[in-house]
Amino acid sequence: MPTSSAAVATLDYEARALLNRLARVRPFALTTPMVTAANVPPAAARAIELHLVAGRRRLRELGRHYVTWLRSPAGRRAGDVEAQRRLAFLRLRFNAILHQFDIFADVLTQRAEAENGVWLAGLDSLAADALRLPGSPFEPPPAVTYLDRGQGAAIRRARTRLPGGDKNPVAVIRIPRERMVGSGIASSLVHEAGHQGAALLGLVDSVRKELRAERLRHGGRQAQAWELWQRWISEILADFWSLAQVGVGATQGLMGVVSLPRAFVFRLQVDDPHPFPWIRVKLSTAFGALLYPDPQWSLLDRLWERFYPRQGLDGERLALIAAIEATLPDFVRRLAGHRPAALRGRRLADAFDTAARRPERLRALWQSWRRRPGDMRRAAPTLAFAVLGQAKQDRRLAVEEEGRWVSDLLRHWALVSALTGNEIPGCASPVSNRVQAA
Repeated sequence: MPTSSAAVATLDYEARALLNRLARVRPFALTTPMVTAANVPPAAARAIELHLVAGRRRLRELGRHYVTWLRSPAGRRAGDVEAQRRLAFLRLRFNAILHQFDIFADVLTQRAEAENGVWLAGLDSLAADALRLPGSPFEPPPAVTYLDRGQGAAIRRARTRLPGGDKNPVAVIRIPRERMVGSGIASSLVHEAGHQGAALLGLVDSVRKELRAERLRHGGRQAQAWELWQRWISEILADFWSLAQVGVGATQGLMGVVSLPRAFVFRLQVDDPHPFPWIRVKLSTAFGALLYPDPQWSLLDRLWERFYPRQGLDGERLALIAAIEATLPDFVRRLAGHRPAALRGRRLADAFDTAARRPERLRALWQSWRRRPGDMRRAAPTLAFAVLGQAKQDRRLAVEEEGRWVSDLLRHWALVSALTGNEIPGCASPVSNRVQAA
């Protein structure tokens, strides 16, 4: 049955309405007011705008092609059902483009908020530094941050699929507003950056392959423990990345996030990709002791046991925890010693500048920076947060002083990035030095 005149008129109106709405979606560069220091990194802004421009162009072409087809003899012969079906798919594509726009709008519109906008620009610099490794084994994508409600942070990784199937041009990191209270913010942010870094190095698949072989070598409870390590590996790699970049501050931040009522801390769900909170903290202290030997890790481990003693748990859970703990030392060594193809023979632990983050080195820097505060502003963002975390762990940093330092550093990094265009703070340069002097 030919397409009815009523259907043509209705669908033609709806299609042109979509195109009219699309025409009112303006580039962010024309609609987002913010101070210069709150701008997203230029590479990220350019990638976002070009991605959305291309999406709008494709959608506009599809819409115009549909209207032309609908008015053509072929469209009139197609029938009401086919004409409506084509418009439905066009509308789905239209909604996907608007969804993508909203994702990036969450990032950009917050830059107009007083103080928060500048802090977010500083966090962009921290995220960029968290993805930077010695030897440059990969080209990190642009990264941007935004705030949202909720307990945990999250990342929409670059090069993954957006609504509608397009590839995401930037890494978008969501930070809980409640984490904006001190140096613990670095733990959450660098953990999410770790997910991006692990994907760029192909770590999840390569480590899982080793763990699968290890599981097959064992039986009973130990096989179950290795299977759990295999299931949890994505989150564990992100925790490892955070600890390697910001030291004991990563463990402190993790403890702050997972310090929940006891029932949640010991809740073990076999289909959850996250290690249950109790073992997750134990794992963090074990990684810390391996990468950065110091008595502080055993102190943190005992403190966690005092907060959440295992006494009173059912026998089944105690038996599984015992099996996990029995395999934990071997697992920690295997992960740190893993040699992914992307690192060309180097161990995973060697991919990070761990020498600069050893506790004794961080303590020495803190003493030096107390005498010359300007030196902290010239340090790489992850190193600065590692020093603050260590000073906090050593009880040499008051809460009020920590808050002032974090606010000062974020503002400084935002200003440096705004004045240099694409420079990562912490890289010595004349511009960074002049900003510091000002």
